[in-house]
Amino acid sequence: MTLDKTTNGLLNGASALALAVSLATGAASAADVEADADFALTEIEEISVTATRGPSDVFSFPGSVSVISRDEIESRITASISEIFAQTPGVQFTGGPRRTGEVPALRGISGEGVLVLFDGVRQNFLSGHDGRFFIEPDLLRAAEVVRGPGSALYGSSALGGVIAFETVTANDLLEDDAQFGFRVKAGFQGLNDEWMTGGTLFGTTASGKTGGLASFTFRNSGDINVARGADLQGDDEIASGLVKINSQITEDLKIDASWLRFNNDALEPNNGQGISTGDLVRKDIESESWRARVNYNPESDLIDLGVIGYINNSRVDEAELDTTREISREVETAGFVIDNRSTVALGEGSSVIFTYGAEYYKDEQVGLDNTTTDGTRGGVPDATAETFGAFIQADIGIETSAGTFRIIPAIRYDDFDNSSDQNPDLNTSDNATSPKIGLSYAPTDWLLLYGNYSEAFRAPSFNEIFADNIHFTIPLGPFVQAPNFFVPNLDLRPESAKAYEFGAGLTFENIAYDGDQLVIKGSYFENDVTNLIDLEVNVEFSPACFVPNFPGVCTSGTSRNVNTARAQLDGFEIEGQYSSDYLFLSAAYSTIDGRDKDSDDFVGVLVPDRLQLVTEVKMPERDLRLGLRAEFAGAFDKVNDPAEVRESYEIVDTYLVWQPSEGALQGWRFDVGMNNIFNTNAVRTFAGVPGPNRNLRATVSWTSSF
Repeated sequence: MTLDKTTNGLLNGASALALAVSLATGAASAADVEADADFALTEIEEISVTATRGPSDVFSFPGSVSVISRDEIESRITASISEIFAQTPGVQFTGGPRRTGEVPALRGISGEGVLVLFDGVRQNFLSGHDGRFFIEPDLLRAAEVVRGPGSALYGSSALGGVIAFETVTANDLLEDDAQFGFRVKAGFQGLNDEWMTGGTLFGTTASGKTGGLASFTFRNSGDINVARGADLQGDDEIASGLVKINSQITEDLKIDASWLRFNNDALEPNNGQGISTGDLVRKDIESESWRARVNYNPESDLIDLGVIGYINNSRVDEAELDTTREISREVETAGFVIDNRSTVALGEGSSVIFTYGAEYYKDEQVGLDNTTTDGTRGGVPDATAETFGAFIQADIGIETSAGTFRIIPAIRYDDFDNSSDQNPDLNTSDNATSPKIGLSYAPTDWLLLYGNYSEAFRAPSFNEIFADNIHFTIPLGPFVQAPNFFVPNLDLRPESAKAYEFGAGLTFENIAYDGDQLVIKGSYFENDVTNLIDLEVNVEFSPACFVPNFPGVCTSGTSRNVNTARAQLDGFEIEGQYSSDYLFLSAAYSTIDGRDKDSDDFVGVLVPDRLQLVTEVKMPERDLRLGLRAEFAGAFDKVNDPAEVRESYEIVDTYLVWQPSEGALQGWRFDVGMNNIFNTNAVRTFAGVPGPNRNLRATVSWTSSF
């Protein structure tokens, strides 16, 4: 588990549950908690709002959760989402280093098996080469990762876990007793000659009951330098915007709304994960999200009601430079989530928080291709998917003379339908039930033991069910082209998983100095996945390809998605952190293996054994922090093709943060760093795809409130 390096005095046992209870009954979100906290770097408790759908202490949670703070995101000088999780065990990004090539994997599961949320809004746009994270890192206030199946609360797509982002709020930037403010920011990185500029306005009314924020960021970059070989074509022109409004209507009723937009005009190969610089396309990526939330929290332990409604639209248009072909994929997701938290006392030192609710969302996809006879795009069917889910969870804390127990059972039911917009006779429906139970036990105030068992599923997508039109074409001569066609498969079953995890944690305070802390937490996990969905390609030429005037047309077979393998993914993760007013140390180790139970072939998104280290020296009297980050990866030989074996590597980064707390430069922040200072060729994704070059990066910002 990754713990925020600003954490000090993590709660244990009953005190942890007590905090969660008080937060839930106060209708607090993570943003509210952080906004009201004293931001001394060693005094922030780490709270997750994703693991249990409500504020929850991370350390006592019976599972693996990572929370990355805004300060850590800034100190990494992040230009892409993958960099946020560079030190998080169990998280891997395949593809890259282009932004559109980055695909997340959690404990070996990727693609539609990883649920992504922006402020609680599902991000269901997914394609092979167009990216997944249409958001600017500078707009984020926190990122969370729940590793391991999460269908008991989130339904489909949480087979591997959940990645959730919260965007910045006015309270994150306003100083105490201030009403209005602004922030301007600029940055540069040498890897791709990228310049970044941004500006934010924020404020509240005199009463403090209504506030808002408007933030815009722009990036412009060129080709990407790699450690070995020619530069990668990767021109990007990015514009991002966020507008938020919140209002405390009454003491019991609070509403907020937001608009989030991301535009990227990119010039790169169609496959953003590849190293080829040929067959360039102009990609126009647009994503826009409208969201509104209502929270009703009267003076009652039984009511803490939240409702989120949203519409999210993402579209990628691609124009090939060497031909007249133009293709596009557009996905619109509309939905709502309603949940309530009820707290019931069980006696002195014990209580239970019930979280229950329902969710509905609808995905509509349109695929276009100007080279097909009907204008539709192969593999991107015009289709609709609807999902309804209902869930309930109990977070039980029991304090006894033998220690403190935390028990979290949960279950969710989902019903989902898929239909083809082009052929009303093609439709499917199915349902799934996803239970989970977790238990943690703290016999002392420094020791934690925990375990969990869960079942999860991933519904087949309309792309997999209704795939149609041409998949690829095989040339058989100067005048003969043999197309291979996608064919639908209405019999696809959901991927399903049964997983368990066991772990332990230690936390000690006041070890060498007053206020210092050592935290260690590790776990072993195993995830058995069945009905894995894979693409089956049958190449079989029709007689018309070889016999002149033979009836019919020349084809080279069909492709369809089918349920195939049974897989077992297992691994081990452990992390330890030491923090004091003057020093921060972190070490994390992770390993994973994945096998097909029938063939014993390797399956899943596997990575080498990795050790990640961080050393940071703090100089509070100078408002300065200086750090080193290092990643050591062993040779990667968990492959079925010997040509995919990758060598071991070592990456070392350095960074410096200066944030004056007084004087003429108060409100300014300076971040400078050098990634891969030894210019190591770290082949992280695929054999033959070199890693990024040495990269000097810097940002400067000025925040002022009045």
